[in-house]
Amino acid sequence: MIEQDTVRLLRECDAGCKMGVSSIDDVLDYVQADRLKSRLAACKAEHRKLEREIRGELDRYHDDGKDPNPMAKSMSWVKTNVKLAVDDSDATVADLMTDGCNMGVKSLNKYLNQYEAADEVSKDIAKRLINLEEKLAVDIRSFL
Repeated sequence: MIEQDTVRLLRECDAGCKMGVSSIDDVLDYVQADRLKSRLAACKAEHRKLEREIRGELDRYHDDGKDPNPMAKSMSWVKTNVKLAVDDSDATVADLMTDGCNMGVKSLNKYLNQYEAADEVSKDIAKRLINLEEKLAVDIRSFL
């Protein structure tokens, strides 16, 4: 049970990291404020770092990981592009990113609770990813 929950939690973290990177990539070209652009780039780098760590853990279990749900990714892309087509301000970017962070935090906490038999390493990774998302949401509030 421990190994099964561990792999499942790591897969969800993998998908979450990939979704975070993709979402940041979707908005970066619209960002005007250097401080916001810098914060998003730093967060993307942290996601990439966690992604590599997750990949290492999944390799130990001979697992390929998980991509974000294609429907969720498509809906996010459409929402982002429609909102930015109407208003491509930093406030819109901050709003979109805050929504994404909140959804990520909610999902990851759900999986952390669902896969409670996961090992401490994978739980720690999930908690760090949650903290990363929470911190980004707080850091960009001044742009809302």
